[in-house]
Amino acid sequence: MKNFQAVSYLTQYLMQRLAVAVFALAALGLLVATIMAGLGLWNWIELPVNYNGAPVENAGMYAQIGLTVLALGLCFFLPTNRRIMQLENSHRSFSIAMQDVARAYAAVHAADRKATFQMSSEFDAIRERLAYLRDHPDLSTLEPQVLEVAAQMSYISKELATVYADEKIERARSFLKERQAEVDLFNERLDQAKGISTEMKQWLHEVELEESVAAAQLERLREEMREIMPELGVETVVRTDREPPQYKDDPLQLENTVIEMPPKAAE
Repeated sequence: MKNFQAVSYLTQYLMQRLAVAVFALAALGLLVATIMAGLGLWNWIELPVNYNGAPVENAGMYAQIGLTVLALGLCFFLPTNRRIMQLENSHRSFSIAMQDVARAYAAVHAADRKATFQMSSEFDAIRERLAYLRDHPDLSTLEPQVLEVAAQMSYISKELATVYADEKIERARSFLKERQAEVDLFNERLDQAKGISTEMKQWLHEVELEESVAAAQLERLREEMREIMPELGVETVVRTDREPPQYKDDPLQLENTVIEMPPKAAE
């Protein structure tokens, strides 16, 4: 892309200079031809021109004089065109120079962030940076003025390079990576705890449901037993500590007695 731009700029430059030269030579040739024809040394241009059905006499002379005046008038715009071309060339040179300065500054600023330069005084610091740029393999073709400007810019922004040094940035990135790892581990443990809590709640619900079903079945069994006990001639007596005294002397009555035990905690 850069090669194509360079070729296009060169082609435009050459064509502009060629057009100016051709136009100036044409204007000069017309002026000389008109003067020589006016002095009778040369012949005027002959043009067979008819107007309103009648031939126009000396039409070639009028055309030649008109072209000469036009060419001379346009010659007064050549200095303006020259100034415009100079401005364009200076703008291109400025753009190219600024790109070179930016490239050189990026290189020396990157070296400054790595704590490459150790000089403290302004003169020594700029000289140290300038020597680094001169020895840089990618910047050896740049002009000394460009390298000097980049070195001065690097010295002005040395505080910025100190604040954003590569070591500090790497330490900050390591700290952020550790914090991110801690946050990820915490979120993982939190998800695991949520899963365990959900599982325990579901398990507790299932146990309570099974206990309620078992209690209902036991209560229904008791009701059925209470209904069939009188038909079997069995009497239900509740005893919590010891046998009632009225049944001690009557073994037959004690034999037909069902002792109801206190309910368990699971019931």
